Amino acid sequence: MPHQPRLDESGAFVAVRIALLTVSDTRGPKDDVSGDILAARIADAGHLLAARTLLKDDEAAIRAQLLAWIADPKIDAVISTGGTGLTGRDVTVEAFKSVFEKEIDGFSVVFHQISYEKIGTSTLQSRACAGVAGGTYLFALPGSPGAVKDGWDGILKWQLDIRHRPCNFVEIMPRLEEE
Repeated sequence: MPHQPRLDESGAFVAVRIALLTVSDTRGPKDDVSGDILAARIADAGHLLAARTLLKDDEAAIRAQLLAWIADPKIDAVISTGGTGLTGRDVTVEAFKSVFEKEIDGFSVVFHQISYEKIGTSTLQSRACAGVAGGTYLFALPGSPGAVKDGWDGILKWQLDIRHRPCNFVEIMPRLEEE
């Protein structure tokens, strides 16, 4: 039986400041369906969309944007969509991993479990990943609308809610840069 998320309604909600990055050589602001889905879900959950941009599949440009957001104290988390596949132009994962201080290995595992239930072994073509750098959470989701829904609805909606039990990403945010 799948895990049923549990919220402790007695606690106060804490809004997370999230930057949204779409990586695509083919989409623009007017047809960024997956980015629009994430932006709507971020707002519906009560979080703040602190920044949003669209970049081409360019590892150096993606890394530079990540580093700028990691350095920005007004951004708690970055979520990207696109560039996690296997083609030569898919470089989001390489850019993300180049800035990670710690990788959240379980994110990919859980993402694939959720995805497998919907698309079967086709989930193998995604390299969704997550990590932490400079006290900022970094999540790289695939570019398809279904995949961003899976990543948000199945994982991030819950882990970015301080009321989620037994634990969540938000409650440890103040400790991410401990020595």
